[in-house]
Amino acid sequence: MLQFITNPSDRYTIAQEVKMVIDGGCKWVQLRMKDASYDELKATAEDIIPICKDAGVILVIDDNVALVKELRVHGVHLGKEDMDPQKAREMLGPHAIIGVTANTADDIMAMRGIDVDYVGLGPFRHTTTKKKLAPVIGLDGYTSIMQEVKSKGNKLPVVAIGGITADDVEQVMATGVQGLAMSGAIINSDNSADYVDRVLSLLGAKQ
Repeated sequence: MLQFITNPSDRYTIAQEVKMVIDGGCKWVQLRMKDASYDELKATAEDIIPICKDAGVILVIDDNVALVKELRVHGVHLGKEDMDPQKAREMLGPHAIIGVTANTADDIMAMRGIDVDYVGLGPFRHTTTKKKLAPVIGLDGYTSIMQEVKSKGNKLPVVAIGGITADDVEQVMATGVQGLAMSGAIINSDNSADYVDRVLSLLGAKQ
């Protein structure tokens, strides 16, 4: 699974980013605009909802549970300092997708018994697309964390995130994670659609 995370840039609008990654075959988009107001985020979401809907693409919004509920998109991704996932579930109902951020094995296991759908584990390496970056995990860290949570019976899908490029895909997936989230590597490539296509080919499935 590949999740594309939007990132405001000087090259493209968010809508252009979303169109390009969908052209490449991506089926999962997270709208992240950390410094945007509610109205700015809403306007952008309304721009990309039809694009995602027409292509059958899952759309989640970073952090903003109220906007997810208002616009009825697929779900929300919650950072460690965002709303409690149990409260988000109460607000959004049983069918919403809820993802949470983790940096350690303990973070992942803390979600045991809580109704969330996936964990974003990172950062893999230093990335400029996120502020307040947690300590870098690296390949050895991912391997250790995935072994630990598997031994403790974790069933939640884990998605690796943070500075990942196409050159990292095979090694990162070999640590035992179930998917990848990417942003900067895609947007900064010469051809974002082709880059997404390459990543999906490395993942072994157009999904």
